[in-house]
Amino acid sequence: MSLDRMLDHARKWAVVIDNTLETETSVIGFGSREVGELKNQSVVLKVIRREGDDEWQSGAILQAFGGDGVARVYEHGPGAVLLERLRPGNSLAEMSISGRDAEATDILAKVIEQMTISSPDALRVCPQVPTVWDWAKGFERYITTGDAQIPKQLVESAQRLYLKLCASQRKPRLLHGDLQHYNVLFDAERGWLAIDPKGVIGEVEYEIGAILRNPFERPDLFTSRNSVETRIKQLTERLHLEYERVLAWGFAQAVLSAIWVVEDGFKLDPMNPGIRLANVMQPMLPATPFNRDLT
Repeated sequence: MSLDRMLDHARKWAVVIDNTLETETSVIGFGSREVGELKNQSVVLKVIRREGDDEWQSGAILQAFGGDGVARVYEHGPGAVLLERLRPGNSLAEMSISGRDAEATDILAKVIEQMTISSPDALRVCPQVPTVWDWAKGFERYITTGDAQIPKQLVESAQRLYLKLCASQRKPRLLHGDLQHYNVLFDAERGWLAIDPKGVIGEVEYEIGAILRNPFERPDLFTSRNSVETRIKQLTERLHLEYERVLAWGFAQAVLSAIWVVEDGFKLDPMNPGIRLANVMQPMLPATPFNRDLT
């Protein structure tokens, strides 16, 4: 079904597919354009398998950023997008894992900086994108299931903090929604660029949450108090954000990310990076003036 949809879009957008890659959520074709200004240019055609998936609107969201800090979009439709091909296309995770986490963190800050150039206008272009308020419903859904894989106290604390953060946001804008090391790739001509957005409306402090719990392959890199403090300090100073809000969002999102794992039908590993990070961050919260205001 997904492969048929890919072939339909390839015909519609005049793309010759050389090879394909299938993932759990999508089918990706690598090839070139046959006609127009992009003739013979390398492109990537991505088709999302299931309607309603987090990336169903990724084409419209990427296009809304106008190429600022993101891969360029040539065509898009519901559940499908035609992109420029990034070469060599290696992810930022490799840099962080190899011991250059500070450098990787600075690159992520630069990408966010570039994306915020367009995001106020992008907000008007993507009216159907969910808000951080919408994502907050995950806490209540989890509580009502009676599932006990995540400690009740952790869920309730994260929910309470998340809702108060939602209510006190300033300047909500279109965000990537899953900006982290694996979704930032290197292109020899354009540098580091974001791909695969979920899209969410919220303040920029929210965008940092996914960074703090990645790269997930090496949770030992980020699940220490020193690492959390160092990363947040570096990002907030570069982007002129509030340290306390980033810390609070990071904790609440870490718990929410574990809830999403359960909702996707997986058994939660006791060593889940989100839970590990939340357990490290929770004791840091009472020390912040912001958290005292929320309690």
